[in-house]
Amino acid sequence: MNNHHPELFRRHASNPILTVADWPYPANSVFNPGAVLLPDGTTLLLCRVEDRRGLSHLSAARSANGVDGWQIDPRPTLQGDPENHPEELWGIEDPRITWVPELEKYAVVYTAYTRDGPGVSLAFTRDFREFERFGIVMSPEDKDAALLPHRIGGEWAMIHRPVSAARAHMWISYSPDLRHWGNHKLMLEARKGAWWDANKIGLSPPPLETPQGWLVIYHGVRHTAAGVIYRLGLALFDLLAPERCLRRGEEWIFGPEEPYEVRGDVDNVVFPCGYTIAPDGDTMNLYYGAADTSIARATGSVAAMLQWLEEHGTASQP
Repeated sequence: MNNHHPELFRRHASNPILTVADWPYPANSVFNPGAVLLPDGTTLLLCRVEDRRGLSHLSAARSANGVDGWQIDPRPTLQGDPENHPEELWGIEDPRITWVPELEKYAVVYTAYTRDGPGVSLAFTRDFREFERFGIVMSPEDKDAALLPHRIGGEWAMIHRPVSAARAHMWISYSPDLRHWGNHKLMLEARKGAWWDANKIGLSPPPLETPQGWLVIYHGVRHTAAGVIYRLGLALFDLLAPERCLRRGEEWIFGPEEPYEVRGDVDNVVFPCGYTIAPDGDTMNLYYGAADTSIARATGSVAAMLQWLEEHGTASQP
């Protein structure tokens, strides 16, 4: 490590912290978990579990310290229900969890693998045992979505990533009732050319509300002759108009380096869908899928990320 490239995230010494070997039933891989700190201090991960057919479902794992001693649900917690929700024909993937105080419920936004590609589905739960499904809210091809925790100007807001032609950008949409979405606005564009985040970007975990703005960790996909590389970057958005980018980092801040991130079902991927914030209000425990095969944890500081953006980010054009 040198002074020019401060490490914003430190990997946990016992990574990967969860693998398919920990699972109470047969599966192929476990990765890309949503994360939440429950009121009693338990860390809950809602993990994407890919079965041996290749279809995914979600399974809850709970730990007192967020590192080990995981109690994993003995059977799938939430799985595709194609009979009642035909859009879940080929499984459900990559959940992002947001606590919504107004509803006193957790919103789980996940990818439904439809016959026409990935779409965005929404469900609510209080206990991660029973779920109320709202069904698909953004039609294919769309994914990488999360609900903001409260209304903005009287309307709910959801970040998502529709694909248009060869490129994919981050958008935000608004709704009066969580069912009908409109007022779609472009939020962050994938860059062009040789950049680490050229052509395709997407939200990683849900945005974090800070006094300075919505802090967003997003992923960028770099296409190389040897395949793609998924890495993470930072951006900051206006609290009252979250489609307005205030600052965007030019360099990636976290990428696949360790063997469990570099080799797996999909090589060279770090892909977080969730984090927890420690009681100090600053320590972020980031939970990420490593090479689409296992789950790892890295720890960073919210203050350090904001400082890094202040020093290394560029102000967006008004």
